[in-house]
Amino acid sequence: MHLEQIKQAQKSSAYQHIFLLSHMRANTSLMSHILGSHPQISGYYEMHLSYRTENDLIKQKELYSTKDVIKSSSRYLFDKLLHNDYQLLLENLDRTKIKLLVSVRSPEQTIKSIINLFRSKKIQHPYAQPELATEYYRSRIIELVKFCQRYKGHYYYYDADLIRSSSKKSLQHIQSWLSLESPLTEQYQMFSQTGQTGAGDSSENMRKGEIIKQQTNYEAIEIPRDLLRKVIRETRDHKQIITENAIEALSL
Repeated sequence: MHLEQIKQAQKSSAYQHIFLLSHMRANTSLMSHILGSHPQISGYYEMHLSYRTENDLIKQKELYSTKDVIKSSSRYLFDKLLHNDYQLLLENLDRTKIKLLVSVRSPEQTIKSIINLFRSKKIQHPYAQPELATEYYRSRIIELVKFCQRYKGHYYYYDADLIRSSSKKSLQHIQSWLSLESPLTEQYQMFSQTGQTGAGDSSENMRKGEIIKQQTNYEAIEIPRDLLRKVIRETRDHKQIITENAIEALSL
């Protein structure tokens, strides 16, 4: 190993890494803030990075440090990957220093939430249309399935809906999987990027500082019935593959 490579490895070796792989509108901002509020974890928003080499882990640390302070008690750095544009290549990284979480939310509420989000924006966006919002969801789930098949037994899976409906149990399981020394709680901190566009959920609920159990009702948003039936059927089959390949799974 060259001297420069040794120096880079030493710079990144001080921390382990937690990555959450999921999709938009899957309670990931909520989960990220809960994780980022833990004294052993620094990071709480989507950094829009790929992780193909150890250098990318160094880039994560440096980028995070430009906006937020890494806690002195931190053991982990956290990021989430929600889009197919960003890759995580475990074969090029030290897997012993990486903890993976994978999460999927039920299709109907997710797709309606995506549509609602993009219809609320001032500019027209393709995901405001049911067909294209559904296609985003379908393509993302397919990529998650491929990832889980590739890295069988290297990740913990949980249903995204459980973070609200069964918070304490879910957080206890995730705490145990991450080997954290103190509990994950239903309350969380506000950070410099909380609620900022591009950094996650910008809704008013994110500023409440705790898990809000009540889900938004999207009854005014309609998805073509045949399309919805198809994606529900596909997701059921895909989720089975994801849970079967997980080292542990917490599922409805």
